[in-house]
Amino acid sequence: MSDPTEDFAAMFEASTKAKRVEQGQTIEGTIVAIGPDVAFVDVGGKGEATIDIGELRDEEGHLEVAVGDRIQAMVVSTAGGLTLSRKLARGAATERQLEDAFHSGLPVEGKVEREVKGGFEVRVARQRAFCPFSQIDIVRTEPSAHEGRVYEFRIVEYRDGGRNLVVSRRVLLEEEQRVAAAEVRRSIAAGAVMTGRVASVREFGAFVDLGGGVQGLLHVSEMGWSRVSDTSQVVKPGDEITVKVLQVSDDRQKISLGLKQLTADPWEGVPATYEIGQVRTGRVTRVVEFGAFVELEPGVEGLAHASTFAPTGRAQEWSASIAPGMTGAFEILSIDLEKKRIGVRALPDALEAEEVREYTERQDVARTDAFGSLADKLRAAIRKP
Repeated sequence: MSDPTEDFAAMFEASTKAKRVEQGQTIEGTIVAIGPDVAFVDVGGKGEATIDIGELRDEEGHLEVAVGDRIQAMVVSTAGGLTLSRKLARGAATERQLEDAFHSGLPVEGKVEREVKGGFEVRVARQRAFCPFSQIDIVRTEPSAHEGRVYEFRIVEYRDGGRNLVVSRRVLLEEEQRVAAAEVRRSIAAGAVMTGRVASVREFGAFVDLGGGVQGLLHVSEMGWSRVSDTSQVVKPGDEITVKVLQVSDDRQKISLGLKQLTADPWEGVPATYEIGQVRTGRVTRVVEFGAFVELEPGVEGLAHASTFAPTGRAQEWSASIAPGMTGAFEILSIDLEKKRIGVRALPDALEAEEVREYTERQDVARTDAFGSLADKLRAAIRKP
């Protein structure tokens, strides 16, 4: 059984501490309950305080905290109990509160009045503050985009009794981004399908922002089942796309993404539609030292090996008369489904077949003028059966 004297001493101490709480003081506490309008915060010996539920929501209206979380806030009223606030409303903060906000790092609300040399003039409570251009946002923006807007800032410099204030919005945005990034990284796992926004496009692929500044790489080879020669024709900066997470490094710093994995693999239909000895129309996509790659249908390529071309005396002469974009008829020589390889050879005698003629007529006239008919180019170079 507890000693009544000790209980009374503890109650007296708690009461004394509660009386010491003043308006403008910054305190910490633990959220013990969340109601429809306010949340209740246990502030230890100081008793229980309340905070408006709106101050605990993000811009989309979602609660940022849960029961058991600790928060730091400022006492804005002691009448009828303690009332807390996580930010100082514009025009309602005193000089003392601004100084406390500076020391505690509590955000303050300010209105961007106008552009001045090197930055912006911001009205915080009854004080004028300065925000450098570099501290107004994370990304570079036009100054006019901020004038007249009300933001939350952090006071980074407090001098001359509050007459000289320097504020930063960027530090708060970076903190929010770090929290969001940590949550996004926890949700990323191989196989996950996510929606992101294209941040930049390069020759080798595109970087996709998955949220919170976390970016993954969509490599050009994962953009489509067909060979992609120009990444900018597939995605553009600012595009919102759905991608599949292919691989995540152990430290979650490198994330590989795929786009083609969200569509059917054309190779799945190869066993039913392809046979050795079959003749199919194809288009040359690449010419390399050991042969020519031929697209038989979007996403399915065959290889016409250099050995299937007629000898010319010099090893590279066979490729001089072949260029990407040429079309013709090709015979299926081999099929390896496991490695997704098909061996083909061009059949110049079959180039006048109806299916080839129809295919050629559909091609771009400019391409035909530039490269000529594959039949004309290959008839002398390809070994006949």
